[in-house]
Amino acid sequence: MLLGCASVHVLVVGSGAREHALLLALRRDPEVEALSVAPGNAGTAAVADQYEVDVTSGEAVTALARRIGADLVVIGPEVPLVLGVADAVRAAGIACFGPSKDASRIEGSKAFAKDVMTAAGVRTAVSEIVDNPAHLDAALDRFGPPAGQAAWVVKDDGLAAGKGVVVTTDRDAARAHAASLLDAGHPVLLESFLDGPEVSLFCVVDGETVVPLLPAQDFKRVGDGDTGPNTGGMGAYTPLPWLPADVTRRIVDEIVKPVAAELVRRGSAFSGLLYAGLAITSNGPAVVEFNCRFGDPETQAVLALLESPLGQLLRAAAIGELAGQPPLQWRDGAAVTVVVAAENYPGRPRVGDVIHGAADGDTVLHAGTARRDDGALVSAGGRVLSVVGTGADLVAAREAAYATLAAIRLPGSHFRHDIGQAAAEGRIAL
Repeated sequence: MLLGCASVHVLVVGSGAREHALLLALRRDPEVEALSVAPGNAGTAAVADQYEVDVTSGEAVTALARRIGADLVVIGPEVPLVLGVADAVRAAGIACFGPSKDASRIEGSKAFAKDVMTAAGVRTAVSEIVDNPAHLDAALDRFGPPAGQAAWVVKDDGLAAGKGVVVTTDRDAARAHAASLLDAGHPVLLESFLDGPEVSLFCVVDGETVVPLLPAQDFKRVGDGDTGPNTGGMGAYTPLPWLPADVTRRIVDEIVKPVAAELVRRGSAFSGLLYAGLAITSNGPAVVEFNCRFGDPETQAVLALLESPLGQLLRAAAIGELAGQPPLQWRDGAAVTVVVAAENYPGRPRVGDVIHGAADGDTVLHAGTARRDDGALVSAGGRVLSVVGTGADLVAAREAAYATLAAIRLPGSHFRHDIGQAAAEGRIAL
């Protein structure tokens, strides 16, 4: 069944607040009549029919899509994409929003991404792969403060759910993280430090056609003032009042389009959501990383302002018709997402605690939640909820988000109090 007909059934794969946000935006599309999610969470159960599935199995996801009659499958997390689940769905003749296993290497292998960026002439950090512990100390000496850099940047070369990165001025801490990765059999990527504020730009991509969404900024560190360890993301806001529109155009023209074209040239054409994580340095935008899917928690803020029909946009990309889509329409104002995390996150989280005040709706999006046998809503993961506020400007959006959050109770939980604050106060400048 095609968009433009009376009824379209979309299956969203995943279980986080990102998937909850996708479902809410898809529900606003008048041509999307049926919504399903697998496996979902306690919050998505109020928006879509819910099914259990092994998201890493292309065979299982395809079988489910066939059984429920899905016309479009939207894959949220990176792991099934890197494992080739989108390929299996497409091979069954079902439209799928999500890149192939080959194209997903842009996130699955930082070494591959660096090679693509070099070939495309895209600005990024100088880097070096270390796969032998005997070479680690010499490599560390080439990066970080002794080499004139502000910090050491040490990354896991593979998928790490946003928590495989250490940025530190402490050489011992940098070495310890790198050594732990090598001990686990993971190659280490050392990078030069990129100065300047960071930007997340989501682009819907279909081969060489690129449609950017609103730029956002996320907050990786667990504590206020960007303190503590990296997490999967503690909050985000959009748009960025300090980022001129011409810089966004430069990112698209000088970074995303050349990378998309290089992937086509290699026979690895990208179809899905290409997420560029960037630093706006004194020399212009430079790539920190690429991801092959919608980012979390930025998606929750960005989609809150989208007025264009999301289902039509995603399916157009999935079937190679993105170039024919009209320009995207956005609500005026701003959106802020604040993540409520369980006790001890980003370490091993405490789970099973009852959550109070998380009413169903479009402002409290669920991630690590479940329903107990007695019907109580309980925590079931590290990042438990995403609270979204919208308003006429960033100040109003922040007020709305934190007002909603004030009514939520989860024992031992924590959240950042400064999401979007520096931008709202005019303290970010290029």
